[in-house]
Amino acid sequence: MAKVTVVGAGNVGATCANVLAFHEIADEVVMLDVKEGVSEGKAMDMMQTAQLLGFDTKVVGCTNDYAKTANSDVVVITSGIPRKPGMTREELIGVNAGIVKSVAGNILQYSPNAIIVVISNPMDTMTYLSLKSLGLPKNRIIGMGGALDSSRFKYFLSQALGCNANDVEGMVIGGHGDTTMIPLARLATYKGIPVSTLLSAEKLQEVVNSTMVGGATLTKLLGTSAWYAPGAAGAFVVESIIRDQKKMIPSCVALEGEYGQEDICIGVPAIIGRNGVEKVVELDLTAEEKELFEKSAAAVRKTNSVLKEINAL
Repeated sequence: MAKVTVVGAGNVGATCANVLAFHEIADEVVMLDVKEGVSEGKAMDMMQTAQLLGFDTKVVGCTNDYAKTANSDVVVITSGIPRKPGMTREELIGVNAGIVKSVAGNILQYSPNAIIVVISNPMDTMTYLSLKSLGLPKNRIIGMGGALDSSRFKYFLSQALGCNANDVEGMVIGGHGDTTMIPLARLATYKGIPVSTLLSAEKLQEVVNSTMVGGATLTKLLGTSAWYAPGAAGAFVVESIIRDQKKMIPSCVALEGEYGQEDICIGVPAIIGRNGVEKVVELDLTAEEKELFEKSAAAVRKTNSVLKEINAL
C-alpha cells in the first residue's frame, strides 16, 4: 500500500495530488493545508471524479493534522507563497524558508522513513534547507525543478520542430532559476537525431532562452506561478519513486564531489527509484557547459547564504 502526502493544497499541490490519484500512482493521497477546509474541499471534489475517471485512489484532505500523514512513503512539499509578476524565485526565501522548515520537521515526526520531494521556491535553496535542517541521508531529499525545466525545454523544442513533444529528448541542469538553468541543447534529440542538425543556431538559442524564462513568462500571463506543469512534474518524480522506475530525471540533489561541487543541492541527471536518489549521473560536459554550471552553482550558493542571514540554518 503506497501512501503519498502533498503539503500545500494550492494550485500546484492540488494538481500534483490530482495527477497522483488519476494515474493511481498511490493507494492513498493525503493533502494537508493550513487554511481551514481547502484541502478537505479539494479532496472531496477529486473523489467525486473517481467514478467518472475510473480511478481507485483514496484522496484525503486535512487542516494541519499531521497525524493523518503518518507512514507516508513520499511527501511532496509545495507550501509557501507563489511568485507574482516581476518577482524572482529568490525573493521568496524569507517567507518560504520558515514554512518549509516547519513542515519538513512535522512530517518526519509521523513519517520518519519518507522520501521528500521539494517543489517550494526558491527550489534549490529550499531543498538545501531541508537537507541541512533535517539531517536525512542525501538520497531522501529531491528537488523537482529539473523535471519541470526539462519538460518545458522539450515543449519549446517540439514547437520549433513542429513535432510531437513525446518524440523529443532534452534535459536542463543547473539551478532552477531564470538565469541559472542550463538547457543542454547539444544533447537534445528528435527521434535520435540531434536537434542541432534540424534547427538553426539562432532558432535553437531562441528555444534555450524561452526555456530559461518559461516560469516567468507564465507568471506574467497568469498573474501568479504556473501550476499544471509544476504539479505534474512533482507527480512524475513521485511515480519513479513509488514504482521504482529508476528513471533518469534531472533533479536537484546534494552533490559531494560530482561535477566538482560540494555542499550544494543543484540540478543534475539522477536515477530516481524506490530509495530516492539512487545514482548521480555525471555527464561529460564541454568546457563552455562546465563554465555555465560553475556560474550556476555560484549563484545558488549566494542564494543559500541568505539562509544563514535569516537564521534559517
